[in-house]
Amino acid sequence: MNQFSQTEPIVVLDFETTGLYPDNGDRVIEIGAVLLRNQEIVDRFQSLVNPGFFVNREIENITGITNAMLGEAPPALEVMEKFLKFIDTHPLVAHNASFDRSFLETELGHFGKKRPLNFGCTLRVARRLYPDVMNYKLETLMRYKNLSVNGQFHRALADAGMAAQLWVKLIEDLKEQFGFEHVSFDLMKRIGKMNKDNVSALLQKEAEELRTQKVDTTGNLFG
Repeated sequence: MNQFSQTEPIVVLDFETTGLYPDNGDRVIEIGAVLLRNQEIVDRFQSLVNPGFFVNREIENITGITNAMLGEAPPALEVMEKFLKFIDTHPLVAHNASFDRSFLETELGHFGKKRPLNFGCTLRVARRLYPDVMNYKLETLMRYKNLSVNGQFHRALADAGMAAQLWVKLIEDLKEQFGFEHVSFDLMKRIGKMNKDNVSALLQKEAEELRTQKVDTTGNLFG
């Protein structure tokens, strides 16, 4: 079995947007991302993005990103070209990844860029490992696991950094609770799809099987 070693880099990202639906014309207004290697943040990317139109007052209030700030920001094509260089071919992680993935694919589609597909999701894994949490918002999970809240929620770089902390904590808890020696990116994706009713038994079995297998380094953004 090919597995993506946890020591290999991944990019944890977050988008702030003009709304919830890229198919209806909503756009990215801020990108934040961190490069995680050996469970440590080793690089960062952050940029506001001018969407080409004014955002509404609700978005300004939620994010603190004003139309004046966006008026001075670079356009999407310029930011996306830089962001593609940052993410390279690394697998991607986000909190509620389906949201960020849909926006990333849509933004890249505007410019005919190849669409990355290999996403992991901290929210989906947390649902399996922490069944008794009140809700699975990033802020709730950070406080539930006593992780450092650095920066302002709903700003992209701060949220990306906190999601990276949560990703690392999820890996640590998998090792402690189930005896995993290695936690691959592929395993994290599979955990997010497991049946919540018997996830504990499935993880116990998975950990035992993996202890007898050699871990390879593989996987990339387009896997």
